[in-house]
Amino acid sequence: MIDKRVADPEQAVAGVADGATVMIGGFGEAGSPIELIHALIDHGATDLTVVNNNTGSGEVGLAALIRAGSVAKMICSYPRSTNSTVFPDLYRSGRIELELVPQGTLAERIRAGGAGIPGFYTPTAVGTELAEGREQREFNGRGHVLEHALTADLALIKARVADLHGNLLYNRTARNFSPLMAMAATTTVVQAAEVVSPGEIDPEAVVTPGIFVDRVVHVGSPAHESDLVARGVTYP
Repeated sequence: MIDKRVADPEQAVAGVADGATVMIGGFGEAGSPIELIHALIDHGATDLTVVNNNTGSGEVGLAALIRAGSVAKMICSYPRSTNSTVFPDLYRSGRIELELVPQGTLAERIRAGGAGIPGFYTPTAVGTELAEGREQREFNGRGHVLEHALTADLALIKARVADLHGNLLYNRTARNFSPLMAMAATTTVVQAAEVVSPGEIDPEAVVTPGIFVDRVVHVGSPAHESDLVARGVTYP
């Protein structure tokens, strides 16, 4: 079996090309891979399409990636939430594109991408602006709109524990989108607070199997977005 460890976050994101689609795990702050995102900023890739539940907070993590001018388009459910100031200003000035997706639909689009399903119909968003110009069909007397699957070139994920082969455990709601994104990306990069030897994770407890993980980097004391925002930290 392959030892998937890399030395640092910089090596973990090496090779990301301009114009790539990047899925970033987490559910708000929970599961946000701050160190990997900051390494992506330093890497310098631009014109990125980013898939995430929201658009970040303060001027760290995802918000910092957006502020750095690296992101051309956001695909998300909550473009404006507590402490999100970077994205709204850029969006209002026409400097970043937004594709708004209901949260359950976003999760299913990612899951479908990982499962090799190109699209599906859902009643969510029927009769709203989000359904305008979209293909629609009726099933059992109810309208449905066609949604296309989402895939990515890269997924950035934060895990609580990883083994050398990439099998993962998460911290509670940090697993919200991350297991789906790991399946839907060509390359999945994971930062883990603890990296253990094979066999130390109970196979029955594994959430994301190592087959979906390409690189693992140990980040023993990961930053927490809310702490950084509260202290007024900016990156870089």
